[in-house]
Amino acid sequence: YLQFYDLPVLLLLLCVKHGRVSITTAPLVVMYAYCVCVCVCVCDLCGLFKYICVFVITASAQRGEVESSNRKKVMRQLSFQRYCHASRLLRGFMPHTPGSLHLLDDDYLGQAAHMLSKVGTWNFDIFLFDRLTNGNSLVTLMCHLFNVNGLIHHFQLDIVKLHRFLGMVQDDYHSQNPYHNAVHAADVTQAMYCYLKEPRLAERLSPLDVFLGLVAAAAHDVDHPGVNQPFLIKTRHHLASLYQNTSVLESHHWRSTVGMLRESGLLSHLPADMSQDMEQQLGSLILATDISRQNEFLSTFREHLDNRDLDLQLASHRHFMLQIALKCADVCNPCRVWELSRQWSERVCEEFYRQGDLERKFDLEISPLCDQQANSVPAIQIGFISYIVEPLFEEWQRFTEPSLLSRTMMGHLHKNKARWSSLRYAQTTVDLQSHPDAAEAEHGNRSER
Repeated sequence: YLQFYDLPVLLLLLCVKHGRVSITTAPLVVMYAYCVCVCVCVCDLCGLFKYICVFVITASAQRGEVESSNRKKVMRQLSFQRYCHASRLLRGFMPHTPGSLHLLDDDYLGQAAHMLSKVGTWNFDIFLFDRLTNGNSLVTLMCHLFNVNGLIHHFQLDIVKLHRFLGMVQDDYHSQNPYHNAVHAADVTQAMYCYLKEPRLAERLSPLDVFLGLVAAAAHDVDHPGVNQPFLIKTRHHLASLYQNTSVLESHHWRSTVGMLRESGLLSHLPADMSQDMEQQLGSLILATDISRQNEFLSTFREHLDNRDLDLQLASHRHFMLQIALKCADVCNPCRVWELSRQWSERVCEEFYRQGDLERKFDLEISPLCDQQANSVPAIQIGFISYIVEPLFEEWQRFTEPSLLSRTMMGHLHKNKARWSSLRYAQTTVDLQSHPDAAEAEHGNRSER
């Protein structure tokens, strides 16, 4: 990462490289560049500029080949207002109280800032927020949540390292995935924040619990390949071999997260035993999202509620509830308003169908739910709601006793299920009308029954 006071030298080197200045005139160029930087500092600190962005144009710019993704990364890393809080040059100029940390530059303000003021509401539109933040919804959301929850101050986090870590996490999601991408991670993080605010949880959670819950939500699907575990196993993928066909994707998400934590140095200032414990707890949370362990967690959760023995003063019980909250956040799409829920349903089914096309292409057995000809979106969603979502959220509602949020979610869930049932019925009717032979067979089956 470039330091702001390195820019004059950088500009000089670029000018010399491209023949814009000779060695004899170099000192004048450096003096001029430093004057410009000082003016920029003063103007920005006085609030005269809305924002300052620095573009580093490579030699390929002359050929008009600057890639937008690289340019966006440069803008993120050289954003001046963010840099002010960590700069040795400007230390002492900027207030350092937690409430005054302006983690969002002015290019994020406006409508995005208005949405962030309502980030704890259940009708939060993550698709709109992602558009308003130019595809940076995860980084923007996490910076805001870390700030409002006092996590930066509590853990004495370096803001540059924090942004570096969050940028790495966001960039390691694959935007070509219809469902498992950074927007899904941001959506799960926003849902997790809503659950952490539930009164029965919020009054007992420590800053460490909140930190772990938010980071696990943000990174729980990082570097997801867009295919499921059975696909990796039957194609003998190296990840399946590495993790011995057990929680393959979740193990990879966890190990990737640990790698990015260490590479960014976000926790390097903490005692070694503390940072290692945080890494292990993150692993336990992310591994809990393995859908194959659904019944294991659901039965334990139900048993705790039946016995009324959940004691949130115990760290182990709080950790278990973080696991349950993350599992709820990961599958909460059917509990959103229809307009949002429908989009997520179509996206996840599109990802299933893409896997089915791959399996068909390589003469592999098509995985369940991945055959577009045999599995419609309404049918997939009704099954998902009935067997996965409803049982989990019924117990979550019991835990919250029930809260306004849990009642709202269950209301959306029942309405969405009814709507999918109507769509499936309409789709079946159209199919039968289009295929008379199938209609006769269906009539015969009903007569036999």
